[in-house]
Amino acid sequence: MGAQKSIHAGKAKIDVNVDFTHKLCTSLMLNTFSSAGNPLSLVIGSLCIKHPNLFGGSEKLDVSWDKGLYDSNILIAYRRPRQECRAHQSFVMQHSFSPEIGTHGIPINNFSRSGSGGVNLSRLSVGMDLKEPVSSKWSSTSSIKFEHVRPFNDDGRSISRDCDGFALTYSGSPHDSMVVLKHESRFAKANDRSCFHFNLQIEQGIPVLPKMIIFNRFKFAASKGIKLGPTLLLTRLTGGSIVGDMAPYQAFSIGGLGSVRGYGEGAVGSGRSCLVANSELSLPL
Repeated sequence: MGAQKSIHAGKAKIDVNVDFTHKLCTSLMLNTFSSAGNPLSLVIGSLCIKHPNLFGGSEKLDVSWDKGLYDSNILIAYRRPRQECRAHQSFVMQHSFSPEIGTHGIPINNFSRSGSGGVNLSRLSVGMDLKEPVSSKWSSTSSIKFEHVRPFNDDGRSISRDCDGFALTYSGSPHDSMVVLKHESRFAKANDRSCFHFNLQIEQGIPVLPKMIIFNRFKFAASKGIKLGPTLLLTRLTGGSIVGDMAPYQAFSIGGLGSVRGYGEGAVGSGRSCLVANSELSLPL
């Protein structure tokens, strides 16, 4: 049962989407937050507010809130008007929380799913994005952000170790802080017979303060799709590595959709480096 509504207030637009989920759904998913007595815990929905001309100079303000059964994400973005041949500047603030199952999940049902191990992550980031002008096939985004990561248990209390006594943060304290410089490049090409996508992400932890995490991390994903009559053959290669300081939640996890099907997220393993190759043949029904 749900409802969707769009409201226009002057130049601003508000989109509301609410879904009241039956308690039966909770038995089919992760058992994380012990807030079943809270009526809002069974609500899935989203709220989006857009203003196309905030101060009269084509400045855009986007505010969005997406809530799931066990996760939430709030994003506030202020975008300045793009000048010709210059990068598009955006000031972004984001806060999210979700179960951490990639590294601290518990494999269940013969590793086909990953259940919660009682570890959740709260992430707060504040920074600036620079989107370069898009070419015919390439696009890129650079950003610098301050990030604050806090693990907490199902009761909402901050924790620094899991149930087995292993550290959840790099610093050993209940939270980690870092300043991250990130660059992402994307390439896409498609026609009637095939498609190709490539994505490369490079992150650098900057030691602004002595206790901040210092690391170099890169991740790539390449996929090629070819039509063979009515079928589609899709080949994918993904990988990455991290050098320097590494918190457990930064590890690469293998398993789940887009990785190794038939296994839950992180059920195959996790670590500093990974390389996964797979192919799929899709048949229309």
